[in-house]
Amino acid sequence: MENNSMTVEFESSSNNESFARVVVSAFVARMNPTLTEVADIKTAVSEAVTNSIIHGYENNTGRIRIETYIVEDTVTIIVKDNGVGIDNIERAMEPMYTSKPELERSGMGFAFMEAFMDELFVESKVSEGTIVTMRKVIGKSENDWGSEID
Repeated sequence: MENNSMTVEFESSSNNESFARVVVSAFVARMNPTLTEVADIKTAVSEAVTNSIIHGYENNTGRIRIETYIVEDTVTIIVKDNGVGIDNIERAMEPMYTSKPELERSGMGFAFMEAFMDELFVESKVSEGTIVTMRKVIGKSENDWGSEID
């Protein structure tokens, strides 16, 4: 399979969250992912973009950039914002922790990203923004795992 890349940038509006899901999943479709793999990617992208909108920009206007890279059987998705940043990444990544309890946020965004992707890296600087990097190997099916058991 040919390596490829795609970059898209859009306004930090909640209306664009579904756009982000669709554009990344459409780009990854050439890798022939399973429906589960597509759903996993869509959920992870949705969580990362929502975090940028709600927490990064605190519902103010900003830009979100998504870079997507396909290298062999692995897709890497990088979601960047120039928002307020995260002062304590470790705490922010704890399941059920939310900095916006008044908005009834579940605090599961990073936990979902970790669960649905193979790798998750978060970099952030206060007042400068956040970069979320997620990777998933496409085609790592139950058949592959079943051979480990044999």
